[in-house]
Amino acid sequence: MASEKLIKALNDQLNFEYESANYYIAMAAYCADQDLEGIENFFMVQAEEERFHARKFYDYINDVDGRVTIQTMEAPKNDYTSIKDAFETALAHEKKVTSRINDLMKLAHEEHDYATVSFLNWFVDEQVEEEASMKTIIAKIEKIANSPQGLYMLDNELASRTFTPAE
Repeated sequence: MASEKLIKALNDQLNFEYESANYYIAMAAYCADQDLEGIENFFMVQAEEERFHARKFYDYINDVDGRVTIQTMEAPKNDYTSIKDAFETALAHEKKVTSRINDLMKLAHEEHDYATVSFLNWFVDEQVEEEASMKTIIAKIEKIANSPQGLYMLDNELASRTFTPAE
């Protein structure tokens, strides 16, 4: 069984993953209000992915005989100045997630809990993908600048995103 300190930290991350899902739902709602259904879809899929991450933490905590505890969540930001602002906020949030995963990894190493280190390796790799995805979309938004056609094409591209759980 993992230590109480590590179980608490894992629970904190589980709850942060659910909070992250709410952040992405708020971004999706902003995009829906802008009539950008494809970008709305991107953020809704992102929210689904965050709930999947939370479930991985939930299952792991139970697997190591820990006790899952659900906490209150902070309200997400609901208004953005632009689609670029929404994606920049998403990137900043993903960087925060990466920092939290790194802190968890450090704690697991300090406690010589190699099962948890192995579990967290998946999230380390996932965060590289998450940040790269947001950076790529921001770069595309910067390239299209104020082009309605470019925004339309990006919206169409992001409409095709689906959620496929990665084990």
